[in-house]
Amino acid sequence: MKPHRFLLPYLLLATLATAQTPNEIPITAEPSHHVVLENEYVRAFKVEVPPHAQTLIHRHDHDYVFITLGDSEVENTVTGKSPVQLKLQNGDTRFLMGGFSHTARDLSDQPFRNITIELLRDTTHSPATDFAPPVSPAQIALFTQHGVHVSEIRLPPGAALPRHEHKGPHLVVAVTDLNFRSDAEGKPPAELHQKAGDIKWVPGGFTHTLTNTGPTEARFLTLEF
Repeated sequence: MKPHRFLLPYLLLATLATAQTPNEIPITAEPSHHVVLENEYVRAFKVEVPPHAQTLIHRHDHDYVFITLGDSEVENTVTGKSPVQLKLQNGDTRFLMGGFSHTARDLSDQPFRNITIELLRDTTHSPATDFAPPVSPAQIALFTQHGVHVSEIRLPPGAALPRHEHKGPHLVVAVTDLNFRSDAEGKPPAELHQKAGDIKWVPGGFTHTLTNTGPTEARFLTLEF
Protein backbone atom coordinates (compact mmCIF):
# COMPACT_ATOMS: atom_id res chain seq x y z
CA MET A 1 0.00 0.00 0.00
CA LYS A 2 2.92 2.39 0.57
CA PRO A 3 3.54 3.07 -3.16
CA HIS A 4 -0.08 4.23 -3.47
CA ARG A 5 0.44 6.58 -0.54
CA PHE A 6 3.42 8.21 -2.31
CA LEU A 7 1.49 8.53 -5.59
CA LEU A 8 -1.46 10.30 -4.00
CA PRO A 9 0.20 13.78 -3.71
CA TYR A 10 1.23 13.65 -7.36
CA LEU A 11 -2.28 12.71 -8.45
CA LEU A 12 -3.70 15.60 -6.42
CA LEU A 13 -1.21 18.03 -7.98
CA ALA A 14 -2.07 16.84 -11.48
CA THR A 15 -5.79 17.25 -10.76
CA LEU A 16 -5.27 20.78 -9.43
CA ALA A 17 -3.12 21.74 -12.42
CA THR A 18 -5.84 20.54 -14.80
CA ALA A 19 -8.53 22.38 -12.87
CA GLN A 20 -6.51 25.61 -12.93
CA THR A 21 -5.91 25.55 -16.69
CA PRO A 22 -8.22 28.14 -18.29
CA ASN A 23 -10.54 26.87 -21.00
CA GLU A 24 -9.83 27.78 -24.60
CA ILE A 25 -12.57 29.35 -26.68
CA PRO A 26 -12.95 29.41 -30.48
CA ILE A 27 -11.62 32.51 -32.18
CA THR A 28 -15.19 33.34 -33.26
CA ALA A 29 -16.19 33.63 -29.56
CA GLU A 30 -13.29 35.92 -28.55
CA PRO A 31 -14.75 39.41 -27.91
CA SER A 32 -11.89 41.33 -29.56
CA HIS A 33 -12.27 39.42 -32.85
CA HIS A 34 -15.10 40.51 -35.15
CA VAL A 35 -15.89 38.61 -38.36
CA VAL A 36 -16.16 41.06 -41.27
CA LEU A 37 -15.96 38.70 -44.26
CA GLU A 38 -16.34 34.98 -44.82
CA ASN A 39 -16.46 32.88 -47.98
CA GLU A 40 -15.06 29.58 -49.24
CA TYR A 41 -11.53 31.00 -49.34
CA VAL A 42 -11.14 33.11 -46.19
CA ARG A 43 -12.62 34.20 -42.90
CA ALA A 44 -11.46 37.68 -41.95
CA PHE A 45 -11.60 39.37 -38.55
CA LYS A 46 -11.11 42.94 -37.44
CA VAL A 47 -9.22 42.72 -34.14
CA GLU A 48 -9.03 45.51 -31.57
CA VAL A 49 -7.60 45.12 -28.06
CA PRO A 50 -7.88 48.20 -25.77
CA PRO A 51 -4.70 49.68 -24.24
CA HIS A 52 -3.22 47.41 -21.52
CA ALA A 53 -6.05 44.89 -22.00
CA GLN A 54 -5.75 41.22 -22.92
CA THR A 55 -7.70 38.84 -25.12
CA LEU A 56 -9.22 35.67 -23.75
CA ILE A 57 -7.40 32.41 -24.49
CA HIS A 58 -8.58 31.54 -28.00
CA ARG A 59 -7.67 28.90 -30.54
CA HIS A 60 -6.41 29.27 -34.10
CA ASP A 61 -7.32 26.09 -35.98
CA HIS A 62 -6.53 27.49 -39.44
CA ASP A 63 -3.30 28.92 -40.83
CA TYR A 64 -3.65 32.67 -41.14
CA VAL A 65 -2.18 35.99 -42.22
CA PHE A 66 -2.36 39.06 -40.01
CA ILE A 67 -1.80 42.69 -40.97
CA THR A 68 -1.01 45.17 -38.19
CA LEU A 69 -2.82 48.51 -38.21
CA GLY A 70 -0.81 51.13 -36.32
CA ASP A 71 2.42 50.69 -34.37
CA SER A 72 1.97 48.25 -31.50
CA GLU A 73 3.75 46.54 -28.63
CA VAL A 74 2.19 43.23 -27.66
CA GLU A 75 2.88 40.37 -25.27
CA ASN A 76 1.96 37.10 -26.98
CA THR A 77 1.51 34.04 -24.75
CA VAL A 78 1.02 30.73 -26.55
CA THR A 79 -0.45 28.07 -24.29
CA GLY A 80 2.36 26.02 -22.78
CA LYS A 81 5.08 28.51 -23.73
CA SER A 82 6.70 31.58 -22.18
CA PRO A 83 5.38 35.04 -23.14
CA VAL A 84 7.06 36.81 -26.05
CA GLN A 85 7.04 40.57 -26.55
CA LEU A 86 6.55 41.86 -30.10
CA LYS A 87 7.05 45.34 -31.48
CA LEU A 88 4.92 45.66 -34.60
CA GLN A 89 4.81 48.50 -37.10
CA ASN A 90 1.90 49.78 -39.13
CA GLY A 91 1.37 47.45 -42.08
CA ASP A 92 3.53 44.59 -40.76
CA THR A 93 2.24 41.40 -42.41
CA ARG A 94 2.99 37.89 -41.16
CA PHE A 95 1.92 34.30 -41.80
CA LEU A 96 1.35 31.89 -38.90
CA MET A 97 0.48 28.20 -38.90
CA GLY A 98 -2.64 27.28 -36.96
CA GLY A 99 -3.12 24.57 -34.35
CA PHE A 100 -2.44 26.59 -31.20
CA SER A 101 -4.14 28.78 -28.60
CA HIS A 102 -2.87 32.00 -27.08
CA THR A 103 -3.62 35.34 -25.49
CA ALA A 104 -2.41 38.75 -26.68
CA ARG A 105 -1.89 41.64 -24.24
CA ASP A 106 -1.59 45.21 -25.46
CA LEU A 107 1.40 46.77 -23.67
CA SER A 108 0.97 50.24 -25.19
CA ASP A 109 -1.26 53.25 -24.55
CA GLN A 110 -2.91 52.77 -27.97
CA PRO A 111 -5.36 50.07 -29.09
CA PHE A 112 -3.77 47.02 -30.71
CA ARG A 113 -5.48 46.60 -34.06
CA ASN A 114 -5.03 44.13 -36.88
CA ILE A 115 -6.79 42.25 -39.64
CA THR A 116 -6.59 38.48 -39.15
CA ILE A 117 -7.33 36.43 -42.29
CA GLU A 118 -7.81 32.68 -41.93
CA LEU A 119 -6.99 30.63 -45.04
CA LEU A 120 -9.82 28.13 -45.35
CA ARG A 121 -8.78 26.29 -48.51
CA ASP A 122 -5.68 24.16 -48.95
CA THR A 123 -4.54 25.28 -52.40
CA THR A 124 -0.93 24.13 -52.09
CA HIS A 125 -1.30 22.45 -55.51
CA SER A 126 -1.19 25.94 -57.06
CA PRO A 127 2.49 26.95 -57.32
CA ALA A 128 3.70 30.54 -57.06
CA THR A 129 4.39 30.54 -60.81
CA ASP A 130 0.62 30.60 -61.38
CA PHE A 131 0.70 34.25 -60.31
CA ALA A 132 1.76 37.15 -62.46
CA PRO A 133 5.05 38.83 -61.46
CA PRO A 134 4.91 42.30 -59.85
CA VAL A 135 3.67 44.84 -62.38
CA SER A 136 5.81 47.72 -61.07
CA PRO A 137 8.37 48.58 -58.36
CA ALA A 138 5.40 49.82 -56.30
CA GLN A 139 4.31 46.19 -55.82
CA ILE A 140 6.44 44.09 -53.46
CA ALA A 141 5.86 40.32 -53.29
CA LEU A 142 5.96 39.32 -49.61
CA PHE A 143 5.30 35.56 -49.55
CA THR A 144 3.15 32.73 -50.91
CA GLN A 145 1.40 30.27 -48.59
CA HIS A 146 -1.26 27.68 -49.45
CA GLY A 147 -1.23 28.99 -53.00
CA VAL A 148 -2.15 32.48 -51.75
CA HIS A 149 0.19 35.20 -53.04
CA VAL A 150 0.57 38.16 -50.64
CA SER A 151 1.88 41.51 -51.90
CA GLU A 152 2.25 45.04 -50.58
CA ILE A 153 1.58 48.02 -52.85
CA ARG A 154 2.59 51.64 -52.20
CA LEU A 155 1.51 54.28 -54.71
CA PRO A 156 2.39 58.00 -54.39
CA PRO A 157 -0.32 60.53 -55.29
CA GLY A 158 -1.00 60.44 -59.03
CA ALA A 159 0.97 57.21 -59.56
CA ALA A 160 -0.56 54.18 -61.24
CA LEU A 161 -0.14 50.44 -61.44
CA PRO A 162 0.29 49.64 -65.14
CA ARG A 163 -2.15 47.45 -67.01
CA HIS A 164 -2.38 44.04 -65.33
CA GLU A 165 -4.72 41.06 -65.23
CA HIS A 166 -6.54 39.52 -62.25
CA LYS A 167 -7.28 35.95 -63.32
CA GLY A 168 -8.62 34.89 -59.93
CA PRO A 169 -10.20 36.67 -56.97
CA HIS A 170 -8.17 38.74 -54.55
CA LEU A 171 -8.60 40.41 -51.17
CA VAL A 172 -7.59 44.05 -50.65
CA VAL A 173 -6.65 45.25 -47.14
CA ALA A 174 -6.25 49.03 -46.82
CA VAL A 175 -3.38 50.16 -44.57
CA THR A 176 -4.10 53.83 -45.42
CA ASP A 177 -7.20 55.51 -46.81
CA LEU A 178 -7.47 54.57 -50.50
CA ASN A 179 -8.83 56.67 -53.35
CA PHE A 180 -8.42 55.06 -56.77
CA ARG A 181 -9.58 55.21 -60.34
CA SER A 182 -9.83 51.82 -61.97
CA ASP A 183 -9.70 51.73 -65.78
CA ALA A 184 -10.84 48.22 -66.68
CA GLU A 185 -10.93 46.96 -70.24
CA GLY A 186 -14.43 47.14 -71.68
CA LYS A 187 -15.83 49.18 -68.77
CA PRO A 188 -16.11 52.87 -67.92
CA PRO A 189 -13.68 54.26 -65.32
CA ALA A 190 -14.70 53.52 -61.73
CA GLU A 191 -13.87 55.39 -58.52
CA LEU A 192 -12.84 53.12 -55.64
CA HIS A 193 -12.63 54.18 -51.98
CA GLN A 194 -11.60 52.34 -48.81
CA LYS A 195 -10.84 53.57 -45.31
CA ALA A 196 -7.71 52.38 -43.47
CA GLY A 197 -8.49 48.95 -42.02
CA ASP A 198 -11.25 48.17 -44.53
CA ILE A 199 -11.12 44.95 -46.51
CA LYS A 200 -12.68 44.21 -49.87
CA TRP A 201 -13.18 40.95 -51.78
CA VAL A 202 -12.70 41.43 -55.53
CA PRO A 203 -13.78 38.73 -58.04
CA GLY A 204 -11.28 38.00 -60.79
CA GLY A 205 -11.55 37.94 -64.55
CA PHE A 206 -10.56 41.47 -65.58
CA THR A 207 -7.62 43.57 -66.73
CA HIS A 208 -7.13 47.17 -65.60
CA THR A 209 -4.87 50.01 -64.54
CA LEU A 210 -5.18 51.50 -61.06
CA THR A 211 -4.39 55.17 -60.32
CA ASN A 212 -4.01 56.80 -56.90
CA THR A 213 -6.30 59.84 -57.05
CA GLY A 214 -5.84 60.71 -53.37
CA PRO A 215 -3.61 63.43 -51.88
CA THR A 216 -1.34 61.02 -49.97
CA GLU A 217 0.49 57.73 -50.51
CA ALA A 218 -1.84 54.76 -50.91
CA ARG A 219 -0.66 51.65 -49.07
CA PHE A 220 -2.48 48.34 -49.18
CA LEU A 221 -2.03 44.56 -49.16
CA THR A 222 -3.42 42.10 -51.67
CA LEU A 223 -4.00 38.37 -51.19
CA GLU A 224 -4.39 36.71 -54.60
CA PHE A 225 -6.09 33.32 -54.90
